[in-house]
Amino acid sequence: MKNRVIFPLVVLCVVMAVMVSNLNAQVEEDQSKNRRIGSAAATELLIPVGARDMAMGGSSIAVTNGVESIHWNPAGLARVPTSGEVMFSSMAYIADIRMNYGAVGLTFGNFGVVGISVRSLSFGDIPMTTNDDPDGDAGRTYSPAFMTFGMSYARRFTDAITVGGTFKVISEKMGRVNGSAVAIDIGVQYHGAGGIPGLNFGLVLKNYGPRMSFGGPGLLKRALSPDGRRAEQFYTLSTAKYDLPSTLEIGLSYERDLSENMVAVVNGSFVNDNMALNAYRFGGEVGYRMEKLRVFGRGGYEVVPGNEGVDEFIFGPTVGGGLYYNTAGFEIMVDYAWRKTDLFEDNSVFSIKFGF
Repeated sequence: MKNRVIFPLVVLCVVMAVMVSNLNAQVEEDQSKNRRIGSAAATELLIPVGARDMAMGGSSIAVTNGVESIHWNPAGLARVPTSGEVMFSSMAYIADIRMNYGAVGLTFGNFGVVGISVRSLSFGDIPMTTNDDPDGDAGRTYSPAFMTFGMSYARRFTDAITVGGTFKVISEKMGRVNGSAVAIDIGVQYHGAGGIPGLNFGLVLKNYGPRMSFGGPGLLKRALSPDGRRAEQFYTLSTAKYDLPSTLEIGLSYERDLSENMVAVVNGSFVNDNMALNAYRFGGEVGYRMEKLRVFGRGGYEVVPGNEGVDEFIFGPTVGGGLYYNTAGFEIMVDYAWRKTDLFEDNSVFSIKFGF
């Protein structure tokens, strides 16, 4: 039993050590003076997926579970309620961009739970403009392709403690220029913290990895010798490497039965972002249980101190709901979330999960 507990505690200590280094990136008391804001690559990794956790403002890292938790806290993957789960999600983001997400998780007995996930951004066709055709009159178009592939593993070490991680491969392609990177997520969940039933703790480090680099034939340029002594040659522009948007999130949650058929969950979390503003997230869920059907209502809000001088954060409160139906050992979960958005159309996300 000791070995089962020691490993997640070691992971917890490692994450805490990383947290200290991340906090050093934001030494200014006024967050708006942080010069690293807006300088990260692959910021699509921060776009939320799945309707349940998004509806609670992303505050549920202590209680998120199933394949949806791969994005929020991979430790929750070990709490898949069935032997397997499949999820599909689609989100109307900003500027006609759509986030699509798919994941599958399978339980392998005492070994743990293995998950695979794919997320992609759909930009549609964008008019191609060049120095020779600044207005795009030629009618040519291109479509960026941003994709992230993840391989996850999570295990329940005790009834209370679960640990999980995800290895991610990030790919971005814009015309003839492409970028790539790898990153890891590591998370821990501790249910019944301090021996208090219903009190849950979560900790997750996300998007930790080496800098992202860019290349491709689009960076080739022609060079002519000014004296005409050498033939025309091509040279490659050397691009800078950019840090990934690493975050460290710490969360608490409290679950309680309000009646025989009604349960409520209240969440809170703190997000330290090495390339953006720190944030506090709050949210909750109320569910009503019937024989085979469950109905949920959710809400959440994110507070970003120091945002007044930056104008970076455009998102407001979130609300949503869900339906859960169990029949003959087969589970169906349908969720929806809506988020208020300034300057653009409001975000909405729909997701469906199947448990078997």
